[in-house]
Amino acid sequence: MSKKSSKSNNSPANQASLQLGRAVEWPDAPEKAKLDRVPNPQAGTYYLVRFTVPEFTSLCPVTGQPDFAHLMIDYAPGEWLLESKSLKLYIASFRNHGAFHEDCTVMIGKRIAGEIKPKWLRIGGYWYPRGGIPIDVFWQTGRVPKGLWVPEQGVAPYRGRG
Repeated sequence: MSKKSSKSNNSPANQASLQLGRAVEWPDAPEKAKLDRVPNPQAGTYYLVRFTVPEFTSLCPVTGQPDFAHLMIDYAPGEWLLESKSLKLYIASFRNHGAFHEDCTVMIGKRIAGEIKPKWLRIGGYWYPRGGIPIDVFWQTGRVPKGLWVPEQGVAPYRGRG
């Protein structure tokens, strides 16, 4: 990351546009949610960032019933980091959003990747069963960069009451 890009993206005007540190309205739909990015002070270093979302909620687009998932988002940052408050607001915007499990999982991964341009990103959507069938959805931007330590996501497959 050049000093020029760091200074221009860390300017007071840019910081004022962030949702961090101030009250903001909860977005009522994913397309209305804003994802903020901040300069990565370790941009020249390969490392992994993991966000764990154990209580993700959306709605079934057919029945309107709630769907629940445990999301794991791993990414290797480039010049940008994903600001966590904006992620929380984005994730919350799905609470009244109707979409299939596959669509929610991939939509979130693509949106984050598009906003922060990571070196690599993967998302695992571990959906709780409805109708007796759990659905797990996985998406990533490409191959894991050589030399990047990527631990297992650690979410056990659904086993029921056994």
